[in-house]
Formats: sequence, structure tokens, C-alpha cells
Amino acid sequence: MSENSTPQKKRRFYHNLMDAYRIAARTYPWIGWLMIGVTVVATALGVLAAALIHGSWFSLILLGLLIGVLISTIILSTLTERATYAQVEGTVGQVYMVISRIRSGWIANQQPIAANPEQDLVWRLIGRPGIVLISEGPSSRVRSLLEQERKKAQRIMRNVTVTTIQVGTEEGQVRLAKLQRELRSLKKTLTRDEVPLVNQRLSALDRTSAPIPKGIDPTRMRPNRRALRGR
Repeated sequence: MSENSTPQKKRRFYHNLMDAYRIAARTYPWIGWLMIGVTVVATALGVLAAALIHGSWFSLILLGLLIGVLISTIILSTLTERATYAQVEGTVGQVYMVISRIRSGWIANQQPIAANPEQDLVWRLIGRPGIVLISEGPSSRVRSLLEQERKKAQRIMRNVTVTTIQVGTEEGQVRLAKLQRELRSLKKTLTRDEVPLVNQRLSALDRTSAPIPKGIDPTRMRPNRRALRGR
């Protein structure tokens, strides 16, 4: 390690809270007042409970304060997720924001498997519901690209269900914020052991597929998380 290099500062939990608040506040400017209000109301209920039951003032007020902070944190987490989707919806790589957050049960490509010169993309997920191809872009442009990838996958894996989903705001498309719900609703058709086997077969297909069009860098087809945090 060079002498001029400086170690990266460890992020504390409050840094994450501040980032989350900045993201949520851009879409919901009133979130700060809501969190303060919830905390004040919960603390006031603790005071009221202490007065009515003649219990320990300190314990009940502290309990009310902690409950208020907990509820405020839950509200912040929920609204941050909604705000994130609202802010990246319509941008190139929006689908990656969702599939990169899927915790388990799915194998997701880190890069789009197909793209056209207009930067319409197709992403692939493999899980117990089978192969799921997810497109982003106007339906009129991306439909043929999505169908082309569906045929490729079905030709290699004839007995595996291939589902296509178009993400967007047009009629018949799935909004970005509802994509995870759409994935959870899919019927499971594979066992856990079959999922990695399907991924291996399709990974071989990727190596023989046509390259991404010139002028498109697949490593940049992702929303800028640092820009979202306003840093």
C-alpha cells in the first residue's frame, strides 16, 4: 500500500440514516415533520400512561420515546424505498436497482443480457419460477428484443418456464415499484437444486450471444447510487 493512500472511512449507522433521509426527502419533503410528530405523540402517550396508572414516569416516557423512534425508523425505511424507485424510474438500468436487492432464491445477471442502440435493456433472473426476462424501455421498441431473448432461452431450456416482464409506465407494463411483488407472485416450477443447473446452461449461451451494440457500456447500465444519496 502506498504512503499516500488513505484508508476508507468506516460508515456508521447514522451515515446510512442520513443518506436514507436525503433520498426520501427529495420525494417526500414532509417526512422530517412526520417523523418528529410520531416521536412526540408516542412520547406524549408515555406521559399520559404514567399519569393514569401512576407508574414510573421515567420508564414509561422512555418507552414512549423509544417506540416513537422505532416507528419513525420504519416510516423512513418504507418511504426511502418508495422514493428510490420513484427517482430511478425511467432511467437506464432501473431494473438493476430492484434485482440487486433481491436477497435470496434468485440468480441475477450483473449486466443486461441484451440491449439495442436506443439503450433498451433486457435483464435475466433465474429462480424457482424458472427463467424471468425483464425489459426496460418503450414497449414498441423492446418487444421484439424481449421476444428474441425468450426464444433463445426456450431453445436451450425446453422444459423450463420462461416468463417475460416489461417494466415501464405504459399500459401492460409493470411499474418499477411493483416488480418485486410481480416476481413473488410467479408460480414455482423448479427445485432449489435445479436453479444453478439452469444458470450454468444459460451462462454458456451468454458466451456465444451477439455482443452488446457499440457505444453501450454494460457496466454503466446501473443507476448511480452515490448520486441518489446526493453525494
